[in-house]
Amino acid sequence: MDGLLLIPFLAGAFLGGLVSGLFGFAMGIVVSSIWLHFIPPVDNTVLIIGCTLATQGYGIWKLRHALDWPRALPFILGGAVGVPLGAWLLTYSDPVLVRAAVGMLLVLYSLYSLAKPNFKPVQAGFAADAGIGVLNGLLGGLTGLVGIILVIWCQMRGWPKDVTRATFQIVVLAIAIIAVASLAATGSMTAEIGKLYLLALPLMLVGTWAGFRLYGRLDEAAFRKAILLFLLLSGVLLMVPGAL
Repeated sequence: MDGLLLIPFLAGAFLGGLVSGLFGFAMGIVVSSIWLHFIPPVDNTVLIIGCTLATQGYGIWKLRHALDWPRALPFILGGAVGVPLGAWLLTYSDPVLVRAAVGMLLVLYSLYSLAKPNFKPVQAGFAADAGIGVLNGLLGGLTGLVGIILVIWCQMRGWPKDVTRATFQIVVLAIAIIAVASLAATGSMTAEIGKLYLLALPLMLVGTWAGFRLYGRLDEAAFRKAILLFLLLSGVLLMVPGAL
């Protein structure tokens, strides 16, 4: 990588880690807004998935007291179906159209939820959770934006802050592991990407640590509102041509 591009590359890694530590997701949106200006889309997706392994692993360790494996199981099983499909579609889809569609979904959901702060939690069973897992995994394999659909669903279920984060972080980690295997099978992982990954990882972990420090200061209501505002911003960025 050109020396002049190293600074924005590393800055993107730190900011991505900061967001991941604070919210538990959306690291891919942050780094893509910077990296896609000088990194090919497929390489960007592979880097995001690789960095997700580290940031989510750290988050799970911090929230291990709130882990509930039976709650997370249907999402993991669904993701195991969706991720390979998304990775396969990666070479056939138009990433601009996909991101615009996801952005519109995020904008509509966040605006509606911010306008109606009081809501009745959704009651759902194993099948519905597994279906969400499939969609979440498909989007992750296709774009590297692992966890967005699951975050929305966890909020709709009305789970407490730590339970919500612990659930979607263990699922995101499992999906990232599956995605790495799927992308490796497609030949998307190269030695050059490995070098970039080793450059990005230290600053991303420092950012994740700092983000978790901020997360600890948010109560339930503040955390939900912060996620909705960030989803709104993310949706706008995804819809604006050239932003990501």
